[in-house]
Amino acid sequence: MTGSPGYSGPRSGLAAVSTALLAMSRTLEVRDVLRTIVVSARELLDAEYAALGVPDDHGGFAQFVVDGISEEQWRAIGPLPRQHGILAAMLHQEGPERLADVREDPRFGGWPPAHPDMSDFLGLPVRDGEETLGALFLANKRAAPVGGSGGTGDTGGTDETGGTDETGGARATGFTDEDEELLSLLAQHAAMALTNARLYERSRELTIAEERSRLAHELHDAVSQKLFSLRLTAQAAAALVDRDPARAKGELQQVAALAAEAADELRAAVTELRPAALDEDGLVATLRTHVHVLDRAHAAHVTFTCDGVRALPATQEEALLRVAQEALHNALRHSGADRVEVALTRTPGGGAVLSVTDAGRGFDPLAVRSAGRHLGLVSMRDRAGGVGGRLDVHAAPGKGTTIEMEVPGG
Repeated sequence: MTGSPGYSGPRSGLAAVSTALLAMSRTLEVRDVLRTIVVSARELLDAEYAALGVPDDHGGFAQFVVDGISEEQWRAIGPLPRQHGILAAMLHQEGPERLADVREDPRFGGWPPAHPDMSDFLGLPVRDGEETLGALFLANKRAAPVGGSGGTGDTGGTDETGGTDETGGARATGFTDEDEELLSLLAQHAAMALTNARLYERSRELTIAEERSRLAHELHDAVSQKLFSLRLTAQAAAALVDRDPARAKGELQQVAALAAEAADELRAAVTELRPAALDEDGLVATLRTHVHVLDRAHAAHVTFTCDGVRALPATQEEALLRVAQEALHNALRHSGADRVEVALTRTPGGGAVLSVTDAGRGFDPLAVRSAGRHLGLVSMRDRAGGVGGRLDVHAAPGKGTTIEMEVPGG
């Protein structure tokens, strides 16, 4: 087995592998693990581009991390790719796929206009037992001049394509048998790192949920006490208006002070209760994680799909998340459904539509309203209206419920 470009021999190759494996073991955040895997693979195999796609359950990718492409290029490329052609093959076969020119493969379906051109290709699935966690792709092996200090040696003929370097000299390109072995080794450790990170995130999500519940109880107690004082002070002021206007004025000033304190406590609580993951990971990843946790914690099967939604203004993302959480709570607690579906889709104007649907027992929205019960609908409508959106409730006894919220984007 010969060295790859950029390595002086087996020792430096082993050192590079060791560095990559250590990097993957140092973080427990799924997004960071995915990024580390992609960067490590690209550097280890000296490729121009690398990507790792994590599949969802509906023919798309829940996450797709790339390296070698700028943020501007990535935004110009557009929505995440679907599972088809070579990408789908990597998710449904056990071994690696090595191509001298991916464009000549019959499964190749073309790229979006802004996508960089790629030729030689190496990909393989990242698997944990029978479960496919993702697929790792590399493209455009960097070439070293033949006979140079970083030469590849004999790479097996059919694994090479001919070309010239910048000075006009011959060069050897294409991924090698050694590259394939290195990537397979990396993928095995990537599967372990990714599995550990997922377990950690699920544990953290449950811990955060418990902490939010505790904070909610504390908030309820603190604000209730403040509002009770506020009410008593306002009553005292009302009683003093006619017979002692000066004291009544003092009581009203106290009302204003208590109201300001209550508002400050509410603002502080809202800031503390805002999901940290929403700031770090964005709405799609946070909502997906939340759904996965609920799916494991409840008998009902809870699913999430997302179609082309990109980043939204922070206030809209938080409102969508809160409405989703409230609607999921209602569905899991009251509907009796064995399946709850959460979907997030992009609107033509760049906004988003959230829908939470169950096929449970349903209810009559008018009857619920007249009985003074709201099931959180007032709160959800307030959240939607507060960010310029709308909320619709489609429900009927025996016909399930759909809560739909649309925001315009920013």
